[in-house]
Amino acid sequence: MSDSTLKSRQVVLARYIHGHPSPEDFRTETIDIPAPGDGQLRVRTLYASVDPGALARLGGEASYVPPMALGDVMASAVVGEVVDSRHEQFSPGDLVVGSWGWCEVAVVGPKGLRKVEPGPEPLSAELGVFGIPGLTSYFSILELGKPRAGETVLVSSAAGAVGSVAGQIAKLQGARVVGIAGGPAKCAWVRELGFDEVLDYRAEKDLTAAIQRTCPEGVGVYLDNVGGAMLDAALLNMALRGRVVLSGLITEYGVPPEQRHGLKHTPRFITHRLRMEGFVVFDYADRFREARAALSRWVSEGKVKYREHVAEGLESAPSAFAGVFRGENLGRMLVRVGSPSRTPRAPS
Repeated sequence: MSDSTLKSRQVVLARYIHGHPSPEDFRTETIDIPAPGDGQLRVRTLYASVDPGALARLGGEASYVPPMALGDVMASAVVGEVVDSRHEQFSPGDLVVGSWGWCEVAVVGPKGLRKVEPGPEPLSAELGVFGIPGLTSYFSILELGKPRAGETVLVSSAAGAVGSVAGQIAKLQGARVVGIAGGPAKCAWVRELGFDEVLDYRAEKDLTAAIQRTCPEGVGVYLDNVGGAMLDAALLNMALRGRVVLSGLITEYGVPPEQRHGLKHTPRFITHRLRMEGFVVFDYADRFREARAALSRWVSEGKVKYREHVAEGLESAPSAFAGVFRGENLGRMLVRVGSPSRTPRAPS
């Protein structure tokens, strides 16, 4: 173990964000990272996630987790390599997934860390299809939506990390799946994934009519990652006893309550006996191992495909975050911060 300090850059919240983010909302600092204390380990970041849902914490208001304070390191899931350790369960060179955020080096405790072994998929997949987005896809469809064979499942943000995997899982259940995405490239990718229909919301003048056209028998399950007017359009097309699963609300993050679209078609909940339920994936933490095993099997069998949009260097993280809200990413948005110091050993 080294007793020396290490220099590390970190990206912190520079000002509270109201509305869509910009790179100027963040600041990059260089600090000294000391050697780990008893029971701690020092880790070097390899990949960091870029999560649109984090915006809900950046306006100084509480979400289902506390808001971030000015000067806090931007929170995110990360995969990294142990540099040195004073914890008996971790050794230098171990690869771990945690949540120490947008920084190059950090000292962390063991709580919330998960060891990973190199496998056929890149390490970045631990933050995507095998991380929170993949887990969200798995439980939102199988535990809340529960589509029946032949039922229509409508997925918003279908080219994103959650929507793209969720739609494929619904197909595995025998459902008919319709995706909503923005632009020809994203729609083409969603078609490649095997969705039965794809709507380009940017090209549709009347989204409600477009959903009705592609879901003539009504929507049995709507997985919502967007909120706002898109959610309202879906409500008008729900089938009797349809289920709406609220996974994300990207159009609502950072928007003051008085400026939000709101729901205008709530009578449908009564007339069509609808159920709408919010969803936080950590409610299923005790079943993450089960979900990762299923996702790994489906990926290896070619039944679930995924994409990653990887920005290079820690300094690119603020621009990547802002870009998510402009729809610039295809699949999971990540930042490559560093490379392993060793050649990963082959899986046993």
